[in-house]
Amino acid sequence: MSLFILIFVFVAGLGLGVPVAVTLGIASMAYLLTAGIPLVVMPQKMYAGIDVFVLLCIPGFILAGNLMNSGGITERIIRFANALVGWARGGLGLTNIAGSMLFGGISGTAVADAASIGGMMIPGMKKAGYPADFSAAVTAASSTVGPIIPPSVPMIIVGALSGISVSKMFLAGAIPGILMGLAMMVTAYLIAVRRGFPRQPWQGLGELARSFFSAFWAIAMTALIIGGLLSGLATPTETAIVASLYAFAVGAFIYRDLPIRAVPRIVIDSAVSSAAILVLIGFANVFGWILVSERIPQAIATAVLSITDNKYLVILLINILLLFVGMFMETIAALIILFVPLLTLSQSVGVDPLHFATFAVLNLMIGLTTPPVGVCLFVCANIARLPLTPVVRAIAPFLLTNMIVLLLVSYVPAFATWLPSLLLD
Repeated sequence: MSLFILIFVFVAGLGLGVPVAVTLGIASMAYLLTAGIPLVVMPQKMYAGIDVFVLLCIPGFILAGNLMNSGGITERIIRFANALVGWARGGLGLTNIAGSMLFGGISGTAVADAASIGGMMIPGMKKAGYPADFSAAVTAASSTVGPIIPPSVPMIIVGALSGISVSKMFLAGAIPGILMGLAMMVTAYLIAVRRGFPRQPWQGLGELARSFFSAFWAIAMTALIIGGLLSGLATPTETAIVASLYAFAVGAFIYRDLPIRAVPRIVIDSAVSSAAILVLIGFANVFGWILVSERIPQAIATAVLSITDNKYLVILLINILLLFVGMFMETIAALIILFVPLLTLSQSVGVDPLHFATFAVLNLMIGLTTPPVGVCLFVCANIARLPLTPVVRAIAPFLLTNMIVLLLVSYVPAFATWLPSLLLD
């Protein structure tokens, strides 16, 4: 009965549009009350869920991304991306995707990418003659590259949940992220050719060199993050703090676009964003503890293995489940609730944990652009001043492209495991 109430309250909360964190908290509390378990368990499990050292990366990387965004990073990255690929047919669409790939290596979050890149690119693309629905769709689709190319907030959470090295997780996402970005660029180009989108003239090697040096300190931040992890000189948490200090120094003293008086507001905004994520992690940990106590992970594994124990079919079923969940649930909550039981299931059929973690995160990133709860879709539709329906139609080719990449990464482990094994093993 208690389990039924837990599921009913959770589904009802999602259906009514209640924030996921609140829904998780209310559903967990309802379960504890009906099961006769003391409510003191709730704060205990919440604290246990967030009392993980590696989670200190999250506020560090969020602060670094906000400082760099306020310090002129977005404009410089877009200028460099435009000089690099903007000359092709549909060049602003390609610039949008290339900018997201570069910016994703700094912000670590898809929503930050969609808001920052979209705030500049969507109005600019519309002014240049691109359809509003395509402009919003390409921005939303490309923003999902951010949490795949390191650093990545979802991968930090996966590391905290499973004990998988965060450094390995970051490297495992590099090749799939680049592959995803390049595939979307091909898709955008083919759409541009078919629909006759505008092109701009080649700006010359001089502009390419100038834009590169202008964006150098911004792009170098990714090298700083990866270099710190690979060298062993810093943990992921220490790297996040160094990245924040670097972002402040570059924005305030090199680019001089970051006013010192704006820093307190940026710190507060970053703290609020971090707190929201940590509260979600806390409530989701309580919910996950309840599922474990009710032996739901074992039930899922038994149900799947009763259908098939074929490794490739199990991977397909896991992908279908995560794609479905990603349509309705926020990424972090989905990871905390489902990652451990699905990891256990995948290991039972011989899937490498690092490989599974990579395609699971990639899968849920695609969920950020699928209705009805695709957060990036809402952000970009709002910037483009469009209803959701035309943006959903326009993003369909990019979703298909991303799912093809997902299948490649799911069934070819080397895409995820080769780089970490080369550099860290």
